[in-house]
Amino acid sequence: QVQLVESGGGLVQAGGSLRLSCAASIGTFSSYSMGWFRQAPGKEREFVAANSWTGGSIYGDSVKGRFTISRDNAKHTVYLQMSSLKPEDTAVYYCAALGPYYGGSYTNPAMYDYWGQGTQVTVSS
Repeated sequence: QVQLVESGGGLVQAGGSLRLSCAASIGTFSSYSMGWFRQAPGKEREFVAANSWTGGSIYGDSVKGRFTISRDNAKHTVYLQMSSLKPEDTAVYYCAALGPYYGGSYTNPAMYDYWGQGTQVTVSS
């Protein structure tokens, strides 16, 4: 049974930083690509970032230059470092896993196999 557990969300002032973590109970974690999505009230789920099992990373346009995705395969954990946060970054952030050895689009949430329960990030102005 695969589980993804996010942590690190909270309330932060605009301009501040947060680091989200996602611990995955996937035996072959290194063969999975990992993604972060977010969903604000009344809006569709939005792609934030993904890290391929090959090591490459891509980002949504709204977070480029401010957010960084990384992973620690030994700890089966993926991180999302968020800096220069804006009120419009307020959302529930979800971790997702895709794989193994996936080689297609990373931005479509329908392609992901497993999801975490989400963690709330609130940025105050």
